[in-house]
Amino acid sequence: MTMRGQVHLASVVKTHGNFHALKGIDVRIEPGEFFALLGPSGSGKSTTLRILAGLDAPTSGRVMIDGEDVTSRDARDRDIAMVFQSYALYPHMTVGENIAFPLEMAGMKKADIGLAVQDAARKVKIDHLLDRKPGQLSGGQQQRCALARAIVRNARLFLLDEPLSNLDAKLRLETRVELKKLQRSLGVTAVYVTHDQEEAMTLADRMAVFMEGEIQQIGRPIDVFAKPNSVDVAAFIGSPPMNLVPARYVNGMVRIGDSDFQTSHSEQGERDVIVGIRPSAVRLSPTGVAAKVELVEHLGDAAVLDLDVHGQRMRARVGDEGIPSEGDEVFISARAEDIHLFDAVTRKRL
Repeated sequence: MTMRGQVHLASVVKTHGNFHALKGIDVRIEPGEFFALLGPSGSGKSTTLRILAGLDAPTSGRVMIDGEDVTSRDARDRDIAMVFQSYALYPHMTVGENIAFPLEMAGMKKADIGLAVQDAARKVKIDHLLDRKPGQLSGGQQQRCALARAIVRNARLFLLDEPLSNLDAKLRLETRVELKKLQRSLGVTAVYVTHDQEEAMTLADRMAVFMEGEIQQIGRPIDVFAKPNSVDVAAFIGSPPMNLVPARYVNGMVRIGDSDFQTSHSEQGERDVIVGIRPSAVRLSPTGVAAKVELVEHLGDAAVLDLDVHGQRMRARVGDEGIPSEGDEVFISARAEDIHLFDAVTRKRL
């Protein structure tokens, strides 16, 4: 059996008048992959999903699914299932009728529809709710109904547009785990739009980071986190985000204020750089760079410190032992391998 659901977006551009919503998107998604499109609002990720779905046409470029050019094909002829943020359920129909709807549209036999609906509902654990109307369901149950309606079609591609953003934090966490299990068990390719990096980090096999209509970086979440390829990606990924401070690089060292940090770079010479250090990599130490604690945010098992480092604001995430107080003078350091360097002009990773 050949795997279905391979996607290739080739040089996809979308313009509205003078506005470039997409400036040339190139991405390949493999069959069975859970692929996230991550980025801030207005970065082009939902536009990309709509073009993939056939709800919008690209200004130029091509959309390929399983090697076929589907750029000019209607949404209903692309064999894809979509789950929207708003769930888009029909309020006058029962859960069972909502799930059955795409099969009726496709002209499936009545007897087969009943079995398929039961099966899809069981997979998302709502087979006991088939007679209810969407208005009688909780947000999480409505979400599952929308998922069941997508599953029932046995489509080659699942497109999910911020499907968890209407759920409360606890439910979002539970549904996220179930969504990943469901995608694995179905073996279906899923393309998932989100602005929530924690969602992307935990769900995706790989992700594309969008900024202002362009893909800045594609990779496994762990790799994008470990090696962001630009200042913009570094500032977006991570919670709290990476500290980014201007500094001078000299022969493997960087000078922040009046202190030198060893880096893992060995190139000789001098240049202006932007130094990136994740808050969790900033260490309180007996010696190092002097800093003043301006604010302490207690998180229970940890704390985030806002520090003034020679007039630069930095944040440190520290364990719950020996947390300094506001107004304290401390020293901070970081290991060489935890120091990221970016070119001060191009803002790209060195």
